[in-house]
Amino acid sequence: MTIRPAPDALLSRFSQFVAGQMGLHFPPERATDLQRRIRSATREFGFEDVADCVQWLMSAPLTRSQIEILAGNLTVGETYFFREKRTFEIFEEHVLPELTRLRRGGEQRLRLWSAACCSGEEPYSIAISLRKIIPDLVDWHVTILGSDINPRFLHKASKGVFTEWSFRNAPSWLKEGHFEKVENGHWEILPEIKRMVSFSHINLAQDVYPSLLNDTNVVDVIFCRNVLIYFAPEQVEKVIRNFHRCLTEGGWLVLSPSETSHVLFSQFVPVNFEGTILYQKDSARTSPVDRRAPQLEEASRVFFQPLPEPVAETGAMAPQVWELLELAESKTAEPPPGAYDQAFAFYEQGRYAETAETLAALLSSPPVEPRAMALMARTLANQGNLAGALGWCDKVIAADKLNPGAHYLRASVLHEQGNLNESVQSFKRVLYLDPDFVLAHFALGNLARHEGKFREADRHFEHALALTHGRPHEEILPESEGITAGRLSEIITASRQSETAA
Repeated sequence: MTIRPAPDALLSRFSQFVAGQMGLHFPPERATDLQRRIRSATREFGFEDVADCVQWLMSAPLTRSQIEILAGNLTVGETYFFREKRTFEIFEEHVLPELTRLRRGGEQRLRLWSAACCSGEEPYSIAISLRKIIPDLVDWHVTILGSDINPRFLHKASKGVFTEWSFRNAPSWLKEGHFEKVENGHWEILPEIKRMVSFSHINLAQDVYPSLLNDTNVVDVIFCRNVLIYFAPEQVEKVIRNFHRCLTEGGWLVLSPSETSHVLFSQFVPVNFEGTILYQKDSARTSPVDRRAPQLEEASRVFFQPLPEPVAETGAMAPQVWELLELAESKTAEPPPGAYDQAFAFYEQGRYAETAETLAALLSSPPVEPRAMALMARTLANQGNLAGALGWCDKVIAADKLNPGAHYLRASVLHEQGNLNESVQSFKRVLYLDPDFVLAHFALGNLARHEGKFREADRHFEHALALTHGRPHEEILPESEGITAGRLSEIITASRQSETAA
């Protein structure tokens, strides 16, 4: 069938629409490219006229299936293993050694995200680097997330099977010990490496991140290379702000050398290496070595450390806790009116050090609000202080034992720590208190799938889907920090499809 093109004026409006819905930017000089790509999508949507198809697409916000088809036609996958060799050298020689040095002997965890991962070569390269650099990797709790807007790329990435084209310019040692040759001259990544990486459908232009639901919180390193150059300027600024919030203090943002900009990335500290620049999150605007502003150091010594467990059964705080609070009270000014709202505003902006400082004053004098303690727990968790976060979770529960949200937060922190057994028990307690707590079903489904308990995982996912379908599509789920019922339903569906494809 012959596909008739769209008028230039309509195509221009569609370009703006796509930028808002998907982040993809097609300026006037790329109009021919957009016309060609939308012709292909028009055929897939079943239209004969591009104008009719475009007007239909713009008549309402894009659905997930429409975004998937458009992404498959408007984006191009161009990647290979260990692309931009110098970047990976810096990652292996500087970034990973520093991260492991700071964490070794404590909470030995690493969280890495390959945003817009295409067909998976980048996140698998990251996994191979970790195996190469960290000799005791088995003792670490590692999360590597690969995300993309194009479900076709994610399906291929989940399978972990690649052609010779994916190995162009790759190091000579790569295949040996990391891949197995299969039929048709293809190469399949080894199961132990494949298990290190999870894949998720994330729309950088519209989805919520950071979020516990998609493993984009408390990230140590974000790779987002050769992606932002295709985004509209306003979307680039939004993505950068969200990346900054996703990263733990001292975390790294890795871009392509062609995407560096001191103006766009002014929230970060640029760190110059020979041959490239990486960006480090340093909210105090000091050197990368000195992570905190001097005026916060006193509060940090009090509030950024693991807190004692509540006394068994009674729920009373151990004496050391009151000593800490008394010390804080003697060093902290009275909280101003609306202190919680101010702290929450800082939290929403990803200004976690200021959030903690404001909460320190609020929590130093009675009455202590459970919501302030819960926000402190979330703040510490987002800074990577999981032991401190767990202590505040326990304090919230001691104050309100029947609060399912508090137990959910505690379970999430335990999961972050790699304490999977205790995390499962805490999530189950959430469902005991509230059988309709959607996110607990979703979390338990993910944990069961991780352990290979696929029937149990499906049962939890089915419960979660049934609960989301019973809610308005745009309703924000409790404790989700912005995820809607409709989006969670899409995440579960896409996750199960990727699992089937793999």
